[in-house]
Amino acid sequence: MADAVVDENLSYTTPLPVTILTGFLGAGKTTLINYLLEHNHGERIAIIENEFGAVNVDGALLKKDSDVEIVELSNGCVCCSIRGELTQALHELLAKIDSGTFKADRLLLETTGLADPAPIVQAFFVDEIIRERIMLDAVITLVDSIHIIKQLDEHRVAASQIGFADRIILTKADSVDETHKERVLSRVNAINSKAEIFEAFNGALPKEIWIGIGAFDLSDALHVNQGFYQACDVQNIQFKSFSAQKQTQSWNDDITSYVFEEGELDIKKIGTFMENLVEEYGNDMLRYKGVLAVSSDERRLIVQGVHKVVGFDFGAPFEGERKSLLVVIGRYLPYEKLKTEFLQTVAS
Repeated sequence: MADAVVDENLSYTTPLPVTILTGFLGAGKTTLINYLLEHNHGERIAIIENEFGAVNVDGALLKKDSDVEIVELSNGCVCCSIRGELTQALHELLAKIDSGTFKADRLLLETTGLADPAPIVQAFFVDEIIRERIMLDAVITLVDSIHIIKQLDEHRVAASQIGFADRIILTKADSVDETHKERVLSRVNAINSKAEIFEAFNGALPKEIWIGIGAFDLSDALHVNQGFYQACDVQNIQFKSFSAQKQTQSWNDDITSYVFEEGELDIKKIGTFMENLVEEYGNDMLRYKGVLAVSSDERRLIVQGVHKVVGFDFGAPFEGERKSLLVVIGRYLPYEKLKTEFLQTVAS
């Protein structure tokens, strides 16, 4: 992501961060936003609300104050058919900021419960002005503990929302028993093993857990998730590993996590592998990130992408073991074939 250009005639100096909040119908997005607004402490937030039909019911339920700007999109799902309207709304908001009629510290885009995040995320990379002026911070997905199993069985978009997530918030977890919660956690983690999972109780979750986390930065943090977090407040966060009694997978979601792990790689070979991977399978790769050890450099090689939009950079030097980890969240990829090709990139 390019840095914003500083112009003394304009009111901005750094890109405006935006968080995309998604999740299936009834997951609790409006409740979480209201909790954020109640504990906002003066940060100016522009909220882009989207709903089906002419009346935005969720927007009417938000607790507004002078530090909140509501932008309503009511022509249906924020997806391919409405991406133009989203782009227009963002341009208009930037114009308000430049004219001094509104000041914003960040944007929050709440999608309708039936929205596929893919075209929404891409909208922030396609338009040149938006790409320069607005910085995508993270995709946050709310998961309804009570209903998500049924939703995944019946609605393909529910898996896509989970697959795109940088962080997953489990709601209504106090309304299900431990066995059901383990089923939910196992299935969600099988779809997206990269995203950290947090539990929220009654819509309460500190903003530091899901706002301003810099998930789209080319950072060298990457792991395969082994558990979930319970957070009473930002100072009291407990990590709990998945139960040793994890149930045998009995579902067949079309989106899943693919993990490639090895030692040192040849930089030319891994470059060719990634180029071919993105070119041939990019449309089926929702999100992917790699922290790679290459034999020609002591630093971590970081790769991160959405579909066919991909970025590479070097991070900090390795400390200790030098190993390569690539996590791809995608649809029906030929894993065994790709794993064989990935192994062929190992440095000789």
